[in-house]
Amino acid sequence: MNRSSLTQSALPFFIRLTDVLLIWLAGVLALEMRRAYGVPVFVAADLSGYYSLIVGGGLLFLIFSRGVYKSWRGRAIPSMLATVTANWLFVLGGLLLWLFLIKTTEDFSRLWFLMWGLTSLLLMWLERVVVYFILRMLRKRGFNLKRIALIGEGATANRILERLEGSGWTGYSLFQYVSEPKDEDLEHIASESLDEIWLAMPLGNEDSLRAVLHGLRHTSASIRFAPDWFTYRFINHGVSEILDIPMLDISASPMSGVNNLIKIIEDRVLSLIILILIFPLMILIALGVKMNSPGPILYRQERIGLNNRPFQMLKFRSMPVDTDAKGLSWGGANEKATSTFGRFIRKTSLDELPQFLNVLYGDMSIVGPRPERPQFVEAFKDQIPDYMKKHLVKAGITGWAQVHGWRGDTDLEQRIEHDLYYIEHWSLWLDLKIIALTVFKVLGDSNAR
Repeated sequence: MNRSSLTQSALPFFIRLTDVLLIWLAGVLALEMRRAYGVPVFVAADLSGYYSLIVGGGLLFLIFSRGVYKSWRGRAIPSMLATVTANWLFVLGGLLLWLFLIKTTEDFSRLWFLMWGLTSLLLMWLERVVVYFILRMLRKRGFNLKRIALIGEGATANRILERLEGSGWTGYSLFQYVSEPKDEDLEHIASESLDEIWLAMPLGNEDSLRAVLHGLRHTSASIRFAPDWFTYRFINHGVSEILDIPMLDISASPMSGVNNLIKIIEDRVLSLIILILIFPLMILIALGVKMNSPGPILYRQERIGLNNRPFQMLKFRSMPVDTDAKGLSWGGANEKATSTFGRFIRKTSLDELPQFLNVLYGDMSIVGPRPERPQFVEAFKDQIPDYMKKHLVKAGITGWAQVHGWRGDTDLEQRIEHDLYYIEHWSLWLDLKIIALTVFKVLGDSNAR
């Protein structure tokens, strides 16, 4: 076995072993740190339960972690650290649930458990960052390389070549590139000692793909297929298995499984907290609306949300009750008839506050693409590319487009591009970032709508 193969085989084992040892070390350090905070020293008998929990936590992380020990080659550090964090939190949650079920939670220090969890996570992060940069350095010097062959042409093949040329640190060494393979080319590639063969071919060229696979039938290298995606606009593309049949996700909502649960908890908890905090302010605004113009306090308007389903969006009324009777028109928010108080709450976006009730009901999300009226959806869906993909997620009170200034009477294509970026890159942290930016960038915006 050559040095590169030995490194590739030994590294996953080394990382697994180090993870377990770091979790055990963090548990012991947490006991010592707890002692340093002035908490009375444990008697020897008390420590047996802690040591059992420490050992169990390390083994559970080793057994149940998913995606943590996949190849790091070509992966970004934030993605790796996020995977470790999610799996470690899953293990800690499982341990807490077990202690609750056997009614022993009171036997363990909450401070110790918190310090153990944080210290373990920080040590595993540090371990990965150090190993990651050592591997980058070694691969740039020719160690730990994977020999590959690339077959194909077009945008995908060109992009792979560009990435390989500028990413020597990933450890992929291009042995041969063939754009239009002949039988002798495939035979030569199949006879070589390669780690992987990458096929970058158009999706519809089935005959060529079959011919290439037949020509490579004698190879023992891993074969990977990179179809020419770049002629299509995909959202959250990937592969799902349904009814034991692999299906290619072309445009899929990120809100499924655990992500959907996180989003629901985020929306319901934050909207309830916000409604409690702003309740006195909403009472004052309601009085202002009632005193300033005749009619109902709340304005209900049909909008289109998740999966193209209509819902009644709530606002504090800022215009006369008969405004819609004059006909619908896109834009022109500043020219629409409003009272003095109505202009104030529109300019400061205070008229949007009742939409936290929509979030609590489940019709909307705090963060997401802004919803439109059915008439405008019908008009825009054929005018703006991929317009309807904004309905892959719930409509939001604020969004990635709004914090970048694309709200009100602004360019709709730019707004949709930002909405699609949000859907493609959704995460809890992105939601929290948008919420924070909204406080500074949206409130008081003259483009409020």
